[in-house]
Amino acid sequence: MSEFEAYRGLFVAESRENHENLVKNLLLLELGSYQDAIDEIFRSIHTLKGASASMGFANMEHLCHSMEDVFQLIRSGTAEISPELVNLLLACSDLIEQMLDDVEAGGDSSSKNPAEQVNALKEWIEQRGGTIKAKTEVPVIPTEAQPPEEPARDIRTENCVEYGMQITVASECIMKDVRAMLALGNLKSVGTILSMNPTMEAIDEGKFDGRLELVIASDAGEEALKTAASGTEITEVVISPVKKPDVVTANEVPGSLKKTETDKKQSQAPDKTREIKNLRVDIHQLDHIMNLVEDLVINRGRLKQIAEQHKIKEMDEAIGMVDRSVSELQNLMMIIRMIPLNQIFNRLPRVVRDVAQYDGKDVDFFIEGGETELDRSVMDGLNDPLLHLIRNAVNHGIESPDSREKAGKPRKGYVKLSAHRDRDNVIIELIDDGAGINVDKVKAKGIERGLISAEVAETFTTEQAIDLLFQPGFSTADKISDISGRGVGLDVVKRSIEALKGTIRVETNPGKGSRFELLLPPTMAIVDVMIVRINDKRFGIPISSIVEVANFKRDETHQIGKGEAILLRDEVLQILWLNEMVGVSKSCEILIVVQYQKRKCCIPVDVVEGKQEVVVKPLSGFIGNTRGVSGVTILGDGGVVPVIDVNTIV
Repeated sequence: MSEFEAYRGLFVAESRENHENLVKNLLLLELGSYQDAIDEIFRSIHTLKGASASMGFANMEHLCHSMEDVFQLIRSGTAEISPELVNLLLACSDLIEQMLDDVEAGGDSSSKNPAEQVNALKEWIEQRGGTIKAKTEVPVIPTEAQPPEEPARDIRTENCVEYGMQITVASECIMKDVRAMLALGNLKSVGTILSMNPTMEAIDEGKFDGRLELVIASDAGEEALKTAASGTEITEVVISPVKKPDVVTANEVPGSLKKTETDKKQSQAPDKTREIKNLRVDIHQLDHIMNLVEDLVINRGRLKQIAEQHKIKEMDEAIGMVDRSVSELQNLMMIIRMIPLNQIFNRLPRVVRDVAQYDGKDVDFFIEGGETELDRSVMDGLNDPLLHLIRNAVNHGIESPDSREKAGKPRKGYVKLSAHRDRDNVIIELIDDGAGINVDKVKAKGIERGLISAEVAETFTTEQAIDLLFQPGFSTADKISDISGRGVGLDVVKRSIEALKGTIRVETNPGKGSRFELLLPPTMAIVDVMIVRINDKRFGIPISSIVEVANFKRDETHQIGKGEAILLRDEVLQILWLNEMVGVSKSCEILIVVQYQKRKCCIPVDVVEGKQEVVVKPLSGFIGNTRGVSGVTILGDGGVVPVIDVNTIV
């Protein structure tokens, strides 16, 4: 891999964080004038501009520079934020995201032409009489020539030791400025940079000869700072403590006393080091490690079976130790793969804002529980369903301001997205205070499309009517727009959630709003199943779906329509025969009662072999999706066993 390609991944990762911060603060800024938001936006744009310039991505640098010019006017108080400007800046941020996608795919952003956005920004500046220099001098980081004033000193440095550092980049390094920026980024995570030479702007402009001098305040210790600054193409890092200014000014303290106080203060500084605790790891490497852990889980089961067969004491003891290590490694790997839901939640305020603006609505959007974690495999499939639900909540749920006022509601609608843990599952709730679901309208659409007859519709409960919304192509929209009416939405949501082994439930209160609840497993890869045998063929049934195991007597079954049912503990349960999968068995004497949401049924089996922790592999890569089967697993004896998908068969 070339040096440039090695930096590409780091550039994309850093830039995506800055882009997300940019969008988040633009939305905050639209709600009111917040100096912190302006500062954060300016920092993100400036960092994006500098990094793209260092990498040679001219189009992205040009766009970021134009956005920076606009915010220079806003920051100075010459211009004010308006909805039109926010729309323009968000359009620019969308183009930056497309550029980052292009760079991540191996491009250089040149395929994305920012001329339209740049011209619009230039026109906005000219309309306000703005005159911006070619390179705006923004004091992002105080330099030696412009030391920070004492009253404005960062309180985070008050109990820290100040260090002088000299960082030398290898002379043969092609991209010295990028290497320096990476070192600075690492140092910022363990301290506060007080001054540097050359300045950040000089590095942005490529005026860097490979030698960087700076002063940093940190409580991490010399070794941690040296580790943070070191890296590929860094040939030397020299570090030494410098005197820290005392609270008392120099004019007020005699020289001998100044020295004594300074020495005392430095001697009391904590002599400790701080390791760099966060690393970026390629997700493909984590996936590979997870595959190896899954192999260990499978082989652990095999070793246990061998140990039971041979009854060797020493082998049992050794396997017990291996078992504990594998279990700990498995749990640790699961924790590493867990990602906070904020990774998705943070993108949704922009969606709410855009849909509300398109529909002419005013909506307050609240997020809670974004720190709740899910496995990456679950998270990957959750983005689109949440996007559909958020759009529906604003587009279909929230009424227009005038309609809300006539109904005695506040003109501004309310949408809340929250997440929390409930035992072994994660529950995501989306609540709105809109009009709710018009059940009569849903039934009418169902009749119109031939899904139900008028007679059946009259007998439908609210829950049954809501189920119609999840039929493919079903929509209650009266007209087609860019957001709704195309019949693509809730059916996709349901399929996606079920593919994640989750469930979706809907509650509605006409005139008051709706509530969508997603119940998701925290992880999908390794699950507990009950191994059963039917007609000498084995299946796995997820333990989480099993309600109970009962005796089965064939003479107690009853024919209901085309199916069979049995009365068990005062409940009539449908019997699901798996004849199509395994053939007809005449020796079924056990019933496995399974449940999905509020629906129960029972599966007759011949033998229950016991509980086992297994790795479930999806079928799609081999033979495509099969209804009733969520995937396959390999048991300890090497047998390949299908795992029943209770969600689709109940």
